[in-house]
Amino acid sequence: MMGQVSSVADPVVTVTDPARDKILEVRAGEPESDTLALWIEVSGEAAGAYNYTMELRPLADAGDDDLVQRHDDLSVVVPAASVEPLTGATLDFTGSGMVMQNPNRPTAAPGPGSRPTADLSGPVAQAVLTVLDEQINPAIAAHGGSADLVAVEDGVVYVRMSGGCQGCGLAAVTLTQGIEVAILDAVPEISSVIDVTDHAAGDNPYYEAAKK
Repeated sequence: MMGQVSSVADPVVTVTDPARDKILEVRAGEPESDTLALWIEVSGEAAGAYNYTMELRPLADAGDDDLVQRHDDLSVVVPAASVEPLTGATLDFTGSGMVMQNPNRPTAAPGPGSRPTADLSGPVAQAVLTVLDEQINPAIAAHGGSADLVAVEDGVVYVRMSGGCQGCGLAAVTLTQGIEVAILDAVPEISSVIDVTDHAAGDNPYYEAAKK
């Protein structure tokens, strides 16, 4: 079955005249050339960009969900799975060969230190939030600081300190003697508290010189 036909006035992939002319030149040397279309497909990714497969195949192979673009006497088929990552791309031909200019990039994979947004709606997480909101943050607000709940997993609380507490030389003391003690006392399901703050990035860390 023939796939969806896209208007060349608003194509998924724009094929420049030099690219079209080169493709037609190559196609002319193939058997039954009039039956062949240019198939463009995203075949993978590397170094933060997509890889592509481009080949001449029978137009009749296009499925119902594949996109077919008409460029005068050249048909371009974009398989359904490649339509989104190729939308807005341009295929050009230069002295060095075919060049795909694509504004789209693969979605970056989560880094080893990243974590998805946690669900903080559970009763344990809500109990921890209550401790932070009612006991901890009012106290450290005097130093321009704040402690935010990042996640609760397997009895471990992950907090991120910001404002004056980010980069504070006493942040570890604030965590172990203040935040951790308060949470462990109030929420028996919690066994430990971990600070996930990047303290080296603090813009205005609170610092109080030792009194002489």
